[in-house]
Amino acid sequence: MGYRYETHVHTREASACASAGGKEMARAYWKLGYTGLFITDHFFNGNTAIPENLPWKERISLFCSGYENAKEEGQRLGLQVFFGMEYGVGTADFLIYNLDPKWLLAHEDIHRENPKTAFRIMHEDGAFIVQAHPFRQRAYIDSILLFPWDTDAVEIINGAHEGAAECDAFAEQYAKMYRLAGTSGADSHNLDRIYACGVETDRKFSAPCDYRSLILSGKARLLHSGAMDLREN
Repeated sequence: MGYRYETHVHTREASACASAGGKEMARAYWKLGYTGLFITDHFFNGNTAIPENLPWKERISLFCSGYENAKEEGQRLGLQVFFGMEYGVGTADFLIYNLDPKWLLAHEDIHRENPKTAFRIMHEDGAFIVQAHPFRQRAYIDSILLFPWDTDAVEIINGAHEGAAECDAFAEQYAKMYRLAGTSGADSHNLDRIYACGVETDRKFSAPCDYRSLILSGKARLLHSGAMDLREN
């Protein structure tokens, strides 16, 4: 078995739709035998738990608290924890990797930018941008938005798509049409329905950019499993 990394995880500290905290998520994936994970909480243009009427510095501090808590627990357990975020554009969501909290502090109101401009700015600073679950079917989604020329990859496996395999199948077809790399992510929010997805690799990551290199090399082994209940007693 190689090194396993989960790439799409939310925490209750920053994502309004999550019920598990950063430390809980870190412990859960450590118990599953993962080497590391990326915390990708909803940013301010998504389902955020962060109040809007606060100074930017304070908002960023609160937004990053799930990641910081997971990282602290990861260091105790020997689990690597990397920073990411889920950036919303209307009904579409994008997983942003290879940036960090300092970058967010220096880019106030980045969530208010035109999305193509925001993605250009992120790319200029080394971001790896993955469109998450582009063909998800939910009552709140009334349109499909695609950005094939502004993203690097497509999430073609999403753990939360139980019973809706066509969502992933459409995403895989879309990725092939535009010659975009494919990724896998759990999209875990809660310990009672946690997923084991992500990637497996022969080499341990030394930095977040290693994930980008792995995916774009075409050598990543994409993982996929059903829901598990890892609630702590």
